[in-house]
Amino acid sequence: MALKNGFAVFIPAPLLRILLAAIPIAIVCYFAAGRHDKPSPAADMAPDIVAARIAPVAHIALPEAKAATGPAVSLLKGQQVYEGLCVGCHGPGLAGAPKFGDQKAWAPRIAQGYNTLVMHAINGFTGYAGMMPPKGGGANEDVEVARAVAYMANAAGAKFAEPVSLAKK
Repeated sequence: MALKNGFAVFIPAPLLRILLAAIPIAIVCYFAAGRHDKPSPAADMAPDIVAARIAPVAHIALPEAKAATGPAVSLLKGQQVYEGLCVGCHGPGLAGAPKFGDQKAWAPRIAQGYNTLVMHAINGFTGYAGMMPPKGGGANEDVEVARAVAYMANAAGAKFAEPVSLAKK
C-alpha cells in the first residue's frame, strides 16, 4: 500500500475511473426507472388504492325502469319478434321447425291449440319432428313469445288473437 498525496490507495486507477463513471450512470438510471417515487408496500394495500386498481375499465349506466300502469308499450309485436329471432329457424325450417306460412307443417300444431303452442314456445319442446328451445334461445318476455306464436300460426291459417298480456299462474 502506497501513500499518494497523504491518502492510501487501495483501488487501482483504471478501476477507480470505471467506478466514478458508473456512479452518475446508476443515479440517472434510478430516476429514469421511476424507482424513487414508489410508495411503500403498506401504502399499496390501502383500501382506496386497491379499489382503484381493481375497478372495472368501463361502467354501463342503464336508465331506471318505470312502473307500468297499463300494457307495456315497449314490448315487441309478434312480427318484430319473428323477424328478430324466430326467422333463424322457422325461415329455413331448421331442427324440424315448421317453416313460416307452411300450412301443412303448421296444421297439426295449430290443432293442439294456442295455449299449447305458447307453452311449447316459452318452455321448450322436443317432439317427433324436432325440437324447440325455450323462447327460441332468446330472452324475450313471455308475452312477446306468445305474440310471435300467434303471428306465425296466423300466417299458416290460424285465427289466433295477438295477446296484450299473459295471465300469471
